[in-house]
Amino acid sequence: MGREMVDSELGSSSSSSSSFSHFAIFHNYPLISAVLAFAIAQTGKFIITWYKENRWDPKRLVGSGGMPSSHSATVTALAMAVGFNEGFGSSYFATAVILAAVVMYDAFGVRLHAGRQAEVLNQIVLELPTEHPLADTRPLRELLGHTPPEVCVGGILGVVVATVAHIINTA
Repeated sequence: MGREMVDSELGSSSSSSSSFSHFAIFHNYPLISAVLAFAIAQTGKFIITWYKENRWDPKRLVGSGGMPSSHSATVTALAMAVGFNEGFGSSYFATAVILAAVVMYDAFGVRLHAGRQAEVLNQIVLELPTEHPLADTRPLRELLGHTPPEVCVGGILGVVVATVAHIINTA
């Protein structure tokens, strides 16, 4: 099947080949919104850590956990941008919303509890006698998940980023 046939079946013209250019990714509004929301959330964590603890912690730029949830910001911005782009009644938007719900539930459910279990396990290992084979075990990461407020703030951030990006994109 030729390129023209595929284009006609998809309802596009042959001029749509520009969407396959190498630079089309820079015009992908949902992708840009999601990446921007992630970057803003991670930068916010970095600044909040400096403000609260009076120290710069570069790990906060890429680490998980903390305020706001970059996972929530990313998937919410993606879902909103897909809604603006494809329509809020589209199956693309429905898919993005379900993905966002799963990621956000995981952030304050499974990962939060895994982090709390890591805290308990680390405390147990600290209390082991030095001759115990696990006494020198490297500590587990404790900051894995998010509290519900961290997830909500991340979600709000995602909505704001996607909305502002949509306004800029359509201006």
